[in-house]
Amino acid sequence: MATSQAHRPNRTLRRLVLGGAAVTTGLVAGTFYVFSCAVMPALGRSDDRTLIEVMRNINDVIGNPVFFAAFFGALILTVVAAWQQRRSPGPRGWLFAALAVYAVAFLLTSGVNVPLNDELARAGSPARIADPAAVRDRFEDAWAAWNAVRALLCTAAMALLLRASYLTPRHLPQVSAYLASDAGSRASR
Repeated sequence: MATSQAHRPNRTLRRLVLGGAAVTTGLVAGTFYVFSCAVMPALGRSDDRTLIEVMRNINDVIGNPVFFAAFFGALILTVVAAWQQRRSPGPRGWLFAALAVYAVAFLLTSGVNVPLNDELARAGSPARIADPAAVRDRFEDAWAAWNAVRALLCTAAMALLLRASYLTPRHLPQVSAYLASDAGSRASR
């Protein structure tokens, strides 16, 4: 009995894509988690101008290729993994659920957190803002609350991807060497 060699590269590619989707989603979930449990609480202890300045600095540097590779990569790899497994009843539902959950987090980031960041940038130089407390009030609580939601969504998407990975077939069915070759008589097939 031998495993079909023709399907091995496809199986390996599917597993690599699914693993990449889980890793990149985990990196994004971790980024948002760190903001929720460390960055925002630490900045909450700071004065208004410091919070505004630090968040503006973070917003300036986070738009880099490393972050974008994970942020967009998680979405793209999950789409590809869902497409690759579209005929696999075990992981298919989990992959589509992961895609839906991550897509909500992606849209939340684009539709809520990024506009709040842009509003903070439009407030001007922290040293020159006339009422930094008002700027902070419009930003901090809303940004932190929606960040916590997207951290939970990304964590859930990662868990769904891991479940799909567990359900992905590890081995292809065995094919008889007799049936896979021309060794046997065609009449007996």
